[in-house]
Amino acid sequence: MSARDRLNDALYGAGWATVKKLPEPVAVRLGRAVADFAWKRRGQGVRRLESNYARVVPDASPERLAELSRAGMRSYLRYWMESFRLPAWSPERIANGIDIQDIHRVTDGMAAGKGVVLALPHLANWDLAGAWATTGLGIPFTTVAERLKPETLYDRFVAYREGLGMEVLPHNGASAFGTLARRLRDGGLVCLVADRDLSASGVEVEFFGETARMPAGPALLAQHTGALLLPATLWYDDSPVMRGRVHPAVPVPESGTRAEKTSVMTQALADAFATGIADHPEDWHMLQRLWLKDLDPARDPGRDTREGTP
Repeated sequence: MSARDRLNDALYGAGWATVKKLPEPVAVRLGRAVADFAWKRRGQGVRRLESNYARVVPDASPERLAELSRAGMRSYLRYWMESFRLPAWSPERIANGIDIQDIHRVTDGMAAGKGVVLALPHLANWDLAGAWATTGLGIPFTTVAERLKPETLYDRFVAYREGLGMEVLPHNGASAFGTLARRLRDGGLVCLVADRDLSASGVEVEFFGETARMPAGPALLAQHTGALLLPATLWYDDSPVMRGRVHPAVPVPESGTRAEKTSVMTQALADAFATGIADHPEDWHMLQRLWLKDLDPARDPGRDTREGTP
């Protein structure tokens, strides 16, 4: 294990061990202080965040983008402070910490015996939403987790999410897909963060006027199993309560090849995600490259693709 990997593992371990013991007001102030410090340093992540916000709010001035990136870093650290503390939250605290509009779209689908695929972008705190589903709604669900380095850090994330009541599968292609499909055929719930895919199997979509790539998995699972495919978006306001919305189901097209159907459905997910992100851009925690122009200089020779450079 490299020195950097050991440091990352130690920092996350300290966060889960220490932050969850802090009084909530202290944790909130700490998160804001760390966010402001990181924002003032203007490292790669902050500059990439601003570059991504420039796509979402194309008429924003440099001053407006700076305001958005500062708010974005505060939202991002709120996510981490909450996540570090979630294992110590009571079921009542979790239930009172979130308000989801149109959640009946999930519960009605489950009651009808259909599996449900809930697809979300990196908005606000998807872990809190998952904890609320398992504790507040009493609905267990299955998700996948990207393998992180070092392996000990990946194990921490799996243990953390399993402790919140989630079944977590490693993101390893066909094996994970088969297990997810079985859960859906049994009438279960699958939750997937689905606004970024850098694999060769990703589906190209139009996203805020440019081409990005998003995972095919949610659309394919719905086609294979007959499950409902529901987009969801989350956001913060000025209260301690996170807000959210479950959007109308994405239908499976009646005609077309599997690839054509998958493309149409994934574009519908991207459109729903874009609606939520445009309404609350500061809560979109996308500190990485997303659009293909940023990933492939051949698509835009005039763009500098170094991380963090607009």
